[in-house]
Amino acid sequence: MPPTPLLVDTDTGSDDAVALLLAAASGLGDVRAVTTVAGNVPLPTATRNALISLEIAGAADVPVHEGCDRPLLRPLSTAQHVHGQDGMGDIGLPGPRRGPQPGHAADVLLSYARRFPGELTLVTLGPLTNLAAALLREPGLLGRFRHVYCMAGAADAHGNITATAEFNVWADPEAAGVVLRAAHPDTVTWVGWDVSRKYAVMTPEDQRRLERLGTPVAAFAHRINRTVAEWAREVTGLAGYDLPDPIAMAVALRPDLVLEEERAHVTIALGDETRGQMIVDRRRAAREPNLTMVRRVDEAGFKDLLFATCAGTGRAA
Repeated sequence: MPPTPLLVDTDTGSDDAVALLLAAASGLGDVRAVTTVAGNVPLPTATRNALISLEIAGAADVPVHEGCDRPLLRPLSTAQHVHGQDGMGDIGLPGPRRGPQPGHAADVLLSYARRFPGELTLVTLGPLTNLAAALLREPGLLGRFRHVYCMAGAADAHGNITATAEFNVWADPEAAGVVLRAAHPDTVTWVGWDVSRKYAVMTPEDQRRLERLGTPVAAFAHRINRTVAEWAREVTGLAGYDLPDPIAMAVALRPDLVLEEERAHVTIALGDETRGQMIVDRRRAAREPNLTMVRRVDEAGFKDLLFATCAGTGRAA
């Protein structure tokens, strides 16, 4: 099958960078443009990291456009305590050889969707601010994409930034609400942190395997997750660091990796105590579903794709 035409919206921390590698270097994606948003790191840093990642992936010609530098209504809160001050493990990466292209991310999302209706898959890897800003101007935007995949939320209310919330939704819950009010389960799929912590954990053996590949892409993917590994060990208690954005990208590139999904009506909590929590209504009297949630993914298939990409061997069957 031909590569999937992609738009990618990212707040480029270290796991976003690995997702960009999958999008641009796996042979499964045709990245048309990347848009950046503040989230894991401030906007200029997210843009810098996206440019670096695309260069490492051999896709330096992909245009990068900056978007929103803060949430819709709230002050910016970053995850630099997880990904490092530079978002890439603070390993001293040299800067990119080029800069971003003109045009705000919201304008870019609208323009591509209008020019290529039904052709492009949109993958969001950060807070949903850019997409929400575009939706406020064109409420029917989501239907113009082939499909929209979001690394967002935690369907089981097991959070990574608070007890019940996942970071991307917590960072801009109002934006997530805008997206959900416009969403339909046939067009929008969320891949949450519940999927990542169950099926995308890089164990110490996985980390050694990645390091042993010896390619520039593998070395990059391994080194930039140094601070994430420390945080995972100290905070989440997982058997290694997890890769939420790469597994969301893998699902977009290989929907056959999905083993279980759920449709439900979902809203987002905005109050201080539960900010960013997904409220999944599973009652028989619930409103019509507005979202598809991935619940289980083929872990071995995901890791095969990741290692094949980092080894430079192309598509993983």
